[in-house]
Amino acid sequence: MRCSTRRHLAARLLACAWAAWALAAHAQEAPTLDDARAALREAVRFYHDRLAVGGGYVYCYSGDLTLSEGEAKTTGTAMIWVQPPGTPTVGSAYLDAYEATGDPFCLTAAREAAYALVSGQLRTGGWYYHIELDPVKRLDYLYRDLPVRKVPRAHRTTAADDNTTGAAVRFLMRYDKALGFSDQRVHEAVLFTLEALLAAQYPIGAWGHNWTEYPRPVSADEYPVIRASYPETWPHQWPNDWTGRYFLNDRIVMDLIAAMLDAHDTYGDARYLASALRAGGFLLLAQMPDPQPAWAQQYDPAMHPVWDRKFEPPAITGLESQDVLRSLLLLYRRTADREYLEPLPRALEYLRRSRLPDGRLARFYELRTNRPLYFTEDYQLTYDPAACPKHYSFVVASHLDEIEAEYARVAAMDPAGLWPPEPLPAPEPDDVRRVIESLDERGAWVEEGVLHAHDVKPASGVIRSQTFADNVALLCRFIAPRD
Repeated sequence: MRCSTRRHLAARLLACAWAAWALAAHAQEAPTLDDARAALREAVRFYHDRLAVGGGYVYCYSGDLTLSEGEAKTTGTAMIWVQPPGTPTVGSAYLDAYEATGDPFCLTAAREAAYALVSGQLRTGGWYYHIELDPVKRLDYLYRDLPVRKVPRAHRTTAADDNTTGAAVRFLMRYDKALGFSDQRVHEAVLFTLEALLAAQYPIGAWGHNWTEYPRPVSADEYPVIRASYPETWPHQWPNDWTGRYFLNDRIVMDLIAAMLDAHDTYGDARYLASALRAGGFLLLAQMPDPQPAWAQQYDPAMHPVWDRKFEPPAITGLESQDVLRSLLLLYRRTADREYLEPLPRALEYLRRSRLPDGRLARFYELRTNRPLYFTEDYQLTYDPAACPKHYSFVVASHLDEIEAEYARVAAMDPAGLWPPEPLPAPEPDDVRRVIESLDERGAWVEEGVLHAHDVKPASGVIRSQTFADNVALLCRFIAPRD
């Protein structure tokens, strides 16, 4: 080969290498504001145009859109879900997008989600887990826009657990504020729920799991304000007597504290702040004495831990106790009252001592002995974790390190800087690029996964409302600081 030919070939190879490098470098360029806005617009359009049913949403969809579910199958129904990550989760994501971009379409989508929730508000004050939009099936529910009539007990139940009513009213409050309180349909629905939550709160500051009539205040003589203590004995088999009245299970008190704080911020009504602080007082009273200074899932009016469902015994709980600690930190940040910090050192030290060999926590610890409790497949209490039912988390992750770090941080802060919290930092460009590039041609985020109610792993993948909300929030954090 002649020298000139070799030089020409070398030049071509160098040019190709340079082009490949330039292409790779371009691919790694930071995403632009226009890129993020375009992706956000596509994602909102897809979710609204292809997935909404009467303005509402469910948890999860197959990638080909043939299957859908909340906690139950919703394929082929006019049913939407209230319990997160359902309609309030998606509606809040639309508000995130509207606040970041000012796009009126995002506000329209949020309005439709708000109206879908209002259509399912119950006369008992809040929401059940799902809403029926079918005109015939709706007649079996005690919705406020329908006449008073006899319906099945479950179909009149306001659910406080799993952040069902809490998430719905928090989203509607946020929408109400975005509209300057001018949408009377939503504004009145919010106030109706807030009044019900005030009436449903026990004198001690806690709330129950759910209620089937519009709540009325009860007397402190019947439900005294006292500290938690250990019962002398407790049944080791499920008594099926439902004696619990005050619930930390499913984050009931903790989520409603957040809702009442939002209500006070939104409307300025001192009753809502008083409600949140009264609930904080309950968390202080509910801390068990030594040797287990943490919290139970549920308490009776004597402030003793009691059974709820057949797999939820009187016990100290590793999961809800961590949720309580986070709520106490929130209350301290809102009030600068160090009373909310006082329980943390004892609880953290006890929970650290109670960790399992793998570093996790048991969901339940036996009263006084502190032995981890589990269940057999036929729901008999056991100390053996080997044969637990699979539908429930009897072992939970430990977040004690991060809770303790947050405790140390806020305890050392100047009280003037406790609230509002510092904004989250802008996301990393690589994370923004990943979110943008993972959108398919429709504007959907599709991932591998299982539709649990259908017991199937779709070949087309799944589209999750929580993933949609998380990715929208990330894009909005990228966009908003630049506006």
